[in-house]
Amino acid sequence: MRSPHTRERHHPAESQGLIVRLPDGTTLQIARPFYIGRDFECEVQLDGAEVSRRHAQVSFNQGEWWIRDLQSSNGTYVDDARVESAPIGGGVRVRLGADGPSLAIAPLTARAAGVSPDEDEEPRDDSDDSPGERTQMFRAEMQKERRKYRLIISAVALIAVAALGYAEYTRRLLPERAKNDFYEAKAREVQIAEGEQAMESGNTSVAPQLEQYMRQRQEMQNNYNEYFRKYYDRRLNERERLILKVTRLFGECDLAAPPGYISEVSRFIEQWRSTGRLESSIRRAQDNGYIRRIVTSFAARKMPPQYFYLALQESSFVTNATGPPTRWGIARGMWQFIPETGRKYGLAINAGQDERLDWERATTAAASYIKDIYATDAEASGLLVMASYNWGEHRVIDIVRTMPKNPKDRNFWQLIAKYRIPKETYNYVFSIVSAAEIGENPQLFGFPFENPLEAALRPSR
Repeated sequence: MRSPHTRERHHPAESQGLIVRLPDGTTLQIARPFYIGRDFECEVQLDGAEVSRRHAQVSFNQGEWWIRDLQSSNGTYVDDARVESAPIGGGVRVRLGADGPSLAIAPLTARAAGVSPDEDEEPRDDSDDSPGERTQMFRAEMQKERRKYRLIISAVALIAVAALGYAEYTRRLLPERAKNDFYEAKAREVQIAEGEQAMESGNTSVAPQLEQYMRQRQEMQNNYNEYFRKYYDRRLNERERLILKVTRLFGECDLAAPPGYISEVSRFIEQWRSTGRLESSIRRAQDNGYIRRIVTSFAARKMPPQYFYLALQESSFVTNATGPPTRWGIARGMWQFIPETGRKYGLAINAGQDERLDWERATTAAASYIKDIYATDAEASGLLVMASYNWGEHRVIDIVRTMPKNPKDRNFWQLIAKYRIPKETYNYVFSIVSAAEIGENPQLFGFPFENPLEAALRPSR
């Protein structure tokens, strides 16, 4: 005799599928691998403070279904035990986080689906006696009622299929439309930058086309923001919302971010919390009046002022910082220009003078350099600009130029998905992004200062 706590293990065929019962009693039938989490693209979406964007995955492996935790913040519990992975077997109860929402998952057998094998068969009469007239009339009426109810059930099923079709549309097709709007807006941004350069060169004939590009960009941005607000934003907590906001400020599509992106940024935020470097560097920039000039230099080029944090990562705002010798020369100054790039952007570098150490001139040069990469080869991908700045313009740009020349296929997400980049460059990009996250709302992350960019631009009393 089995113990009541022993679960019989089945080995269903993958085509058999699963039945998933949600906390509100809703039942889903799923016949393929699926994700569970808050993310709008998860097949099973659950809200809750303990639920990660992509919390767990259910997949078919070695003859049976398994559930696997996706490095969630609060863990995945199967029958009250925290697991990294566990078989579904004959059925399990899953909880997302120790006190989070729970759901039941079981193989989609006839019993699980609530269908009796003989449900559709006509009643049988094994008696040798012929039925009487009243019995025949009764059976005829019963058959009419059964046909009527089958029609009703069929109609309800059609409605359910239509509802599922709309749900599939909102879950899969709408996000793709939103991503397309985002990247189309970025494509217009590149065209706008090219048009502005033409205007600066005296070609005023591009002005009407430039205005059209600006209107199109604004419309696409509005569409994307409306989608994000309506379907996605409500699933995020305050920190996650801020992380994705800054990601968009830097020109990256947050909906296209790889799984675990928010967790990775959060990890780098914790690294900043473990050291006093961020706070001391910002205080140095404030005490020496660097921030306002840096912010206005980038704003003049219609670039995010958050590139302030790139200088922080490069030099901690030490104006005479000197890097190690390289085959391209020695990088110097707040923005760590190598000689070739410094000269290209107007800095005098010779035996008697090095304007890389003049932080104001170097800031002007850095803003122009970053804008040029952003508006040309990087296809308006701000994180790709950072990678180029750190890894070396020649090395990154050579790779970037092999990628399709459009923002959807040429961006930082595509770079890290398809190419190996140095760990130093990866850490560099995430250090800048995470510092910018903190800077937007320092108190949210436990830092005792206010947003340094806002404070620098506040009118003095």
